[in-house]
Amino acid sequence: MHSPMTLVSRYFERDLSWLSFNYRVLMEAADTSLPLYDRIGFMAIYSSNLDEFFRVRVASIRSLLQLNKPKINRELAYEPAVLLQEIYAVVDKQQNEYGAILRNSILPGLRENGIIIYQNEPLTEAHQQEVKHYFRSKVLSYVQPVLLNEAGARKPFLENRAIYFIVKLRLKNTQDGEQVKYAHLNIPSDQLPRFVELSKTAGKHYFIFLDDIVRLNLGSVFPGYEVLEAYSIKLNRDAELNIIDEFDGDLKDKIKNQLSQRELGPPARFLYDATMPEDTLEFLLETFELSKEDLFPGGRYHNLYDLMKLPNPITPDLQSAPLVPLLHPKLESVESVLEAMETQDYLLHFPYHSYDYILRFFNEAAIDPLVEEIKITLYRIAANSFIANALISAARNGKKVTVFVEVKARFDEENNLRWAEKMKKAGIDIIYSLPALKVHAKIALIHRKTADGQIQRYAYLGTGNFNENTARIYTDHGLLTCHRKMTKEMEAVFAYLCGDKQKRHFKHLLVSQFNLQECFLEMIDREIKQAKAGDKASIIIKLNNLEDEKMIDKLYEASQAGVQVELIIRGICCLIPQVEGLSENIQVTRLVDRFLEHARVFIFYNGGDTEVYLASADWMKRNLYRRIEVGFPVYDEIMKAELMEIIRFQLQDNTKAVWLDTHQHNMSIKSATNETRIRAQMDTYQWLKQKQESFYKPEKMDSENHLKNPLSSL
Repeated sequence: MHSPMTLVSRYFERDLSWLSFNYRVLMEAADTSLPLYDRIGFMAIYSSNLDEFFRVRVASIRSLLQLNKPKINRELAYEPAVLLQEIYAVVDKQQNEYGAILRNSILPGLRENGIIIYQNEPLTEAHQQEVKHYFRSKVLSYVQPVLLNEAGARKPFLENRAIYFIVKLRLKNTQDGEQVKYAHLNIPSDQLPRFVELSKTAGKHYFIFLDDIVRLNLGSVFPGYEVLEAYSIKLNRDAELNIIDEFDGDLKDKIKNQLSQRELGPPARFLYDATMPEDTLEFLLETFELSKEDLFPGGRYHNLYDLMKLPNPITPDLQSAPLVPLLHPKLESVESVLEAMETQDYLLHFPYHSYDYILRFFNEAAIDPLVEEIKITLYRIAANSFIANALISAARNGKKVTVFVEVKARFDEENNLRWAEKMKKAGIDIIYSLPALKVHAKIALIHRKTADGQIQRYAYLGTGNFNENTARIYTDHGLLTCHRKMTKEMEAVFAYLCGDKQKRHFKHLLVSQFNLQECFLEMIDREIKQAKAGDKASIIIKLNNLEDEKMIDKLYEASQAGVQVELIIRGICCLIPQVEGLSENIQVTRLVDRFLEHARVFIFYNGGDTEVYLASADWMKRNLYRRIEVGFPVYDEIMKAELMEIIRFQLQDNTKAVWLDTHQHNMSIKSATNETRIRAQMDTYQWLKQKQESFYKPEKMDSENHLKNPLSSL
């Protein structure tokens, strides 16, 4: 989406850049070539993303505005008030497009396939009876009507992200305007399905919003009153935790206290039905002590991320077939993952490969009598984590287990605390967050005694969380290795996390707070030197977000020196590509498809001796300066080539990839009619599937020849 804000610096504004990314998600919802329920999923993702954006980013900017801070960032020179207006204008335009897609494409598409969602239309007589029965037997147990202008009533409170009706009432048998009252009523979508299926009629499937079930039965909720009108409202509250001093006292207890306050935070966005009359809106402003800046007009329904839960009664029609996770043939054929790692490294690509190999890694360690110790960092733990349970089993089996749990991982604080306390009770040594830092590294280390009494180290390093649920939908890479020098350096990382603050030197690992940024800058400088000498120089970097000005400036310098820079940036990109004299040699690709691109990959040509790194870190200020991150090299040439092939698919994608232009537009990549269509995620899956099959039927594909010198094509 083009922003009308005048360019005032060398960088895109980060929040407007994020809105550009979220619009790319909306583009998928509008893509009629996709199965209908895939598009509905993208509608839900867009809505969920925007909801979090207001709870975190908009709330933060508004806080700066209230503090009368003159600028959000001196270098960017954006006034908070101006930036907020830009954000509101972009969001308003996107929301209008969102509504049009829903009304004009999604709902008619469902109807064409015999799936009807009632919306402000009369119900059949049979469905009227079903709705009444459902309301009386299910919904009534959860509704909590509150009259708002009663003398002596308590100050009303709206729960964060909950949906309510504001209901205008009048006593029956009176026309006296003074008898008008207001009430609010919760829509219990946290307790009941948002979409309720009704009986099939004439071969068609019928659904109704829970909101409308309540709306149709308001007379039962307010006996003695005439219901004059009812409109949907919702309040987003500031979701940031305000931990004043992380260096003093019990950080865990402080976070627990702040979690209880999160639901009481100041307003970040008050959504209301745009058809609401002015007098009702004025009443809400006064009653809930809102400002006009809090108000955001919306549609009849809020919390449309619930669309993700819309049942598909004709499954598997109208949705993409699931991709069965692939086997890693070599790992599949071994009895022990740990013993297999002693002879070679293994590189896994999720969600294409099964995550079961990582579960096996921990399960084996938990029961192997030769394993003495396990260390791991956990950032976002699955709600029902197999890994956490394996660690508990290991501790109960007498092994020393040390787990660093990041309890400041936004929106996962409560779940992480719950698991930390459960693991601690099982005898695991728990280390909580470091003051002023988050630990975002994805590393695990196992100590196992060999036959001669020595200690062998087994390590896992990844780009994504130890979370088997997100591993099904996030694209990440993970390395299983016994590399002696790398695993020794991992010991130093864990020692630092355990409180040993002596100075560390890393030659293989890239660790933020120590050498990560400096090493990346040196590698870029090396390419600049090659380019200035007239030699080939190229850089390929894949990130979720690119924000840090120091790293961006170095990429600009590389471009000006003649280095070819290819960036694959899914989300925020503050670098402005293709600007003459600044970044004409930089192309930015954004890839949005059915899986969330999450890996961080760094490839430097290095005079033909290509270096490849993977990492947990994006190039944002928080990753580089306020977190512990770990990057790691891929030394094996076949594995390098494998990663390069996956990146090649992404750079050549002409189906789901777009290029960013100088105005943050998502520019479609049009392929010629005679050009092969490349869809990176699907092609990656098929390519890895061929490799799996070739292991058992070698004549189908000579993988080493196929991977020979893949750098020549980039």
